[in-house]
Amino acid sequence: MKNIDQNLTPLFDAVKKYIDDEVIPFHVPGHKHGKGIPELMNYLGKRVLNMDVNGMEDLDYFNNPTGVIYESERLLADAFGAQKAFFLVNGTTSGIQAMIMSACKPGDKIIIPRNAHKSVIGGIILSGAVPIYVEPEINEELGIANGITVEKIENTIKSHPNVKALFLINPTYYGFTSDIKTIVEIAHSHDILVLVDEAHGSHMYFHEDFPLTAMKSGADMSTLSMHKTGGSLTQSSVLMMGNTKISPDKVKKTLNLIYTSSASYLLMCSLDVARKHMSIKGRELLENTLQMVRWARDEINKIEGVYAFGKELVGYPGCFNFDETKLGINVRNLGYTGYEMESKLRKEYNIQIELADLNNILAIASIGDVKENFEALINSLKDISDKTKIKPYNKINFLPKYPDSIVSPREAYYMKKKLVKLSDSEGEIAGEIVMAYPPGIPVICIGEIITKEIIDYINILKGENCQLQGTDDPLVDYIKILDIK
Repeated sequence: MKNIDQNLTPLFDAVKKYIDDEVIPFHVPGHKHGKGIPELMNYLGKRVLNMDVNGMEDLDYFNNPTGVIYESERLLADAFGAQKAFFLVNGTTSGIQAMIMSACKPGDKIIIPRNAHKSVIGGIILSGAVPIYVEPEINEELGIANGITVEKIENTIKSHPNVKALFLINPTYYGFTSDIKTIVEIAHSHDILVLVDEAHGSHMYFHEDFPLTAMKSGADMSTLSMHKTGGSLTQSSVLMMGNTKISPDKVKKTLNLIYTSSASYLLMCSLDVARKHMSIKGRELLENTLQMVRWARDEINKIEGVYAFGKELVGYPGCFNFDETKLGINVRNLGYTGYEMESKLRKEYNIQIELADLNNILAIASIGDVKENFEALINSLKDISDKTKIKPYNKINFLPKYPDSIVSPREAYYMKKKLVKLSDSEGEIAGEIVMAYPPGIPVICIGEIITKEIIDYINILKGENCQLQGTDDPLVDYIKILDIK
């Protein structure tokens, strides 16, 4: 785009003017600039609640923008090298669902990595598309899923010639990326649309040392969680269109089906300012972040019993490239599970990491970090190591094999179900999702066969007090199955 000044923040400026003008609010929200909820206003400050406004002519309308929101979205598209961009206030979940619903109609086939986020299953149910799952590569030493290989994508396309779309993750929660450019080229050569989940990759657009992004690879659509790594407020995300193979009007209408008509101006202003911040200062800030996290990774790898994995894994199956801001640390040789280490760091050292699994913890580095944060983590791990007798940990050597899908998620969603004991569910068809959260990747999806391996794995996660979600029974002693007998 020509004549785009990334220093501008049209929406943020309009909201500031509304506040400065001291407009008398005979409009929602009902707290009326915080006066109706003084306890919250006293804690947050008057300015924050003054910004909590609603659509009007000078502030534009979220569902059909023609003014300052429209101009801010134009700046957003330019910053990410996209043809069209949309603000999202329902998180990247709404963006993923909108991509699938815009690309696929009921019955269309879509290729999906089996380690995709739960929101993808929601998009499948809403769209009526038929998922063709591809198993990611597994790093058995770390016990985590990597990316998808080019070969698996090629073989899947050959086996399913009428595929409409392909869904990719760039990067995974742990930082691994696939050869996205080659995969996009292969997909496009078969007239397959490419949709990309970049929930953990919004920062990758602003520094050359990061893996290739969806827009630069030629993908058709991408959705990004600016709140995760780009500096905006939680729940604020963006949807990018790399071209117009899918009509922007269709995408807009799809979004209007699934997201609110009362968008938070706090969230949208945070996107406006975060986009400016990353466009103008992003490279400088990310260079500093990279220098700190590289130093931290080196220091952690000097500690006995822990392993902070990184770019040395590039070239292994499913790891074409790696996002260095994902500071994954294997702790199995200290004799701890990741869940135990997460708890120990929080309760004894006042450090909260992003997620844990059976063998690892994951710390996220971002533009908001300072060196003192990394020093605290390093010193805590050193202290734990010094107090621990190093011993090989009897780790889970594999993730359970992903089960076969018998009934499509949409069909299964509307079928009759019944509740049974998890221990009695082997061989049944799952009527709900079971997932560890974070990262929100299903252990089993609705419509899949429940295997003994899956039951055993769920019980292991329960024993480690892992946060399991998706089931009616919060303890997952019971699970819903399809009542088809």
